[in-house]
Order: sequence, then C-alpha cells, then structure tokens
Amino acid sequence: MNDLNRIAQAYIAAWNAEPGDRSALIEKAFSADVAYRDPIMQGDGHEGIGGLIAGVKGQFPGFRFTLKGTPDGFADTIRFSWALGPEGVEPVIEGTDVGLIENGRLKQVTGFLDKVPAQ
Repeated sequence: MNDLNRIAQAYIAAWNAEPGDRSALIEKAFSADVAYRDPIMQGDGHEGIGGLIAGVKGQFPGFRFTLKGTPDGFADTIRFSWALGPEGVEPVIEGTDVGLIENGRLKQVTGFLDKVPAQ
C-alpha cells in the first residue's frame, strides 16, 4: 500500500471508528493541530475531529464511509473521494477531500460535498 492510500485508509478508519477505538485512530490519521473544514462543519485538533465524527455517526447511525477510487496527490497534498451510506446500498452522500500531509498524517483537510440528499 502506498503512502497516499495508507493516509486515506487511516482517515476512513477514523470516521468509521466506534467510540472506544476512535481516539487512537484519530491520532493515527491526523496531526495534533489538524484543521478540518467543509461547507457544513469545521473542527480543530483531535478533540474537534472526534466531535465531528461523533456528530456524523449520531446523525447517520449504521452508515459507513468507504473510499472511492484511488487517492492521488503530489508533494505534501492528497486528494481522495469517499462515500457514506448503509452497507450494500447506494451511498447517500459522496465527497472529495483535499489534505495537507505532515509526517505521514493529515494536518489540514478541506472537504467538498459532491452528492447530498435532496431537502
């Protein structure tokens, strides 16, 4: 597994983590001073990321994140796409994230929502 794929997989694992495993997986995927921004939410540091993950899991119980396609990037930047939905069903939400890598972990993440449910 190349570094970009490892970083994206660590990100997905953190977002899918149950509360007891979440802190360790967040530390593996994100730097301590990470900054996360998307059109709906933002969070800083491991505690902020943990709060975002808890909020998404509370809003979408039973949903799982999956990696879509192959991550790509260059220098210290990564881009990857993901999907969120119940297993075995068409994803409800899809997005693309662009991240800044520092020491093998994400230091900054900017998220884009590519598909969201109609309201």
